[in-house]
Amino acid sequence: MKATETVFKNFLTQNKTQFVIPVYQRNYDWTSAECKQLLYDIIEVGGKKDQDDTHFIGSIVFIHDGVYTSSDVKQLVIIDGQQRLTTMTLLYLALYRFALANDLEEKAAEINETILINRFVKEENSKLKLKQTDVNAKAFRFLMNENNPGDYNEYSRVIENYNFFYHAINLDNFSIITEGLNRLLFVEISLERGKDDPQRIFESLNSTGLELSQADLIRNYILMGLEPKEQVRIFENYWEIIENNAKIENSHESKVSELIRDYLTLINKKIPNKSKVYEEFKVRFKNRDESFYSTTLQTIKQYSIIYNKFLNPQNEQDREIRNELRSIKQMEINVSYPFLMPVYHDYSNQKIDKTILISVLRLVQSYVWRRFILGLPTNALNKIFMTLYGDVNTLDYLASVEKSLLKKKGVQRYPNNSDILVALKDKDMYNTQAKNRLYYFEQMEHFRNPERVDLSSTEITIEHIFPQNPDIKWQSDISEVDYIQFKEKYLNTVANLTLSGNNGALGNKSFSDKREMNKDEGRQGYRFSNLWLNEQLKTIDVWDIEAFDKRFELLYNRFVEIWRFPAVEIEQNTEEEFTLFDAPEPRNKRLEYYTYKDEQIVTNEFSKMYYHVIQDLFNESPSKFLLSDLKDIIQITTDKDKLRSFYPITDTYYLETNIDSNTKFSRLKKVLTAFELEDELIIKYE
Repeated sequence: MKATETVFKNFLTQNKTQFVIPVYQRNYDWTSAECKQLLYDIIEVGGKKDQDDTHFIGSIVFIHDGVYTSSDVKQLVIIDGQQRLTTMTLLYLALYRFALANDLEEKAAEINETILINRFVKEENSKLKLKQTDVNAKAFRFLMNENNPGDYNEYSRVIENYNFFYHAINLDNFSIITEGLNRLLFVEISLERGKDDPQRIFESLNSTGLELSQADLIRNYILMGLEPKEQVRIFENYWEIIENNAKIENSHESKVSELIRDYLTLINKKIPNKSKVYEEFKVRFKNRDESFYSTTLQTIKQYSIIYNKFLNPQNEQDREIRNELRSIKQMEINVSYPFLMPVYHDYSNQKIDKTILISVLRLVQSYVWRRFILGLPTNALNKIFMTLYGDVNTLDYLASVEKSLLKKKGVQRYPNNSDILVALKDKDMYNTQAKNRLYYFEQMEHFRNPERVDLSSTEITIEHIFPQNPDIKWQSDISEVDYIQFKEKYLNTVANLTLSGNNGALGNKSFSDKREMNKDEGRQGYRFSNLWLNEQLKTIDVWDIEAFDKRFELLYNRFVEIWRFPAVEIEQNTEEEFTLFDAPEPRNKRLEYYTYKDEQIVTNEFSKMYYHVIQDLFNESPSKFLLSDLKDIIQITTDKDKLRSFYPITDTYYLETNIDSNTKFSRLKKVLTAFELEDELIIKYE
């Protein structure tokens, strides 16, 4: 590796040299804001009288002697600095076209023949000094052919930034800008193939501030070490397809990092940290041999096709499957993707039929939605879906998944119908997240209804049957007890909520007015509604607690039909294990063993379990203990003399140990909750 401070213009004016942006580089993404700052710096230094004044613009790293070699042109593959190099070239292109338009022929020729093109090179492919990837190259060539930028029919940062520079240049600042460009300095870092490790140097640059996504790093890791033709082949046959599939359409938001994270979760049975996906990918795929490129990338490509349907359900051809994928996206059950990807893959390969696939998609929704109704923690879902596909029995596909979920205990459990009956009646469905409200009402309304209504329309909104601000007539229509119950307990619950396209008209009116309203033949009342949710309301005369209870029963029965509880039988474990949160109190009991973070420890002493968990989590994150209420709750101190008895959890911190087993359990629950590890401690009593 060789690093030299160089005048930037001298670097660009090298004769018979081409700067190559390889396919694995991220797209050009500088905005006009960065261009504006760069131009400001150039004008500022160009306007200074002292010729020694310069401006430093960072570094450019490239590989020479080995890639894209040509007998006529020296080609430098840019590893870092493509954003700056592309932007500076666009500025020179704007200066060139401004010079042409303002009769500055000599200056235009100088810029064109020393900076923009290799004048005396015969091969057309080597003419341009800057060789970019396809999308940017197309826009750049369009400008070089002296076309009107306004005629370019695609959105391009290249066109946008060129326009910014061109309109910023005038006869007063033209010479100042060119002088400023002459005073730019940068560090030229030259790597030699075979001697320097470009991937290692690239990673080092990234760690010092280059903002690349995990997907960018993985793409470079896959492609950087290949020969040029192989780079293009792998990029076009695999990576480009993966990138295109892992986009949310219309927004063009890339989800490649998430796809790779879910793929690693599936094969490693371990969820990588979002910022460590690249590191986990490197560990898993150290050897990038032929098998890696032909098998691993092919598998990721196949999963990307499935992932595209998760991100864009409209791309699923089958209407019934499309509706279920839409619901899963609406609920944002992204955590289920490491399980659903191989399930859908089995469907694609005809290992399961459409009926089983739809049943699995419904099962996932039922499990997650029932847990939502009970308010169970969502973080427990990560570990469940991470390993769930491993429980699939291909001979009894659906039942094996159902049994696996039914065996979950504690915070991972599958709420049964009795749980739902108790929780649903008091559930505040009005003040929950909009996505959850919409999902609930859509599912309830569309169940067994072939004529689907678009509930995302602003014309149909949630209506309180007993209003939030009731008309005074309500006080005479129902008893005082019922009035208070609606006002204080049931106002925002499912049985008091319905849908209406006339919410504003119905407002706070009495129930009979809401039911019968037909102002100006507008058919605003419940009696005229085509929605299932309003069918029962057409048949009752008063909205009191008795009617409320009957409507709740109707809704509950529909709920347990939509989000079914599995009917399979599971074997009861006679040697029962409990999460700490579901275990009977430990008084007069002894441990047989406990399992913490998937490691089973045999001991009959609660104290050993208590010390182990507290010590492990304290070492993982001391600040969570010392900068929160946990410090006093757990009684951790550096002064052991303040404690009645102590256990050293580090060389300097001590833990109070003179507490009974019930207190140990209580304190452990608080710690596990703080770390979101409620399901990571399982105990078995003797």
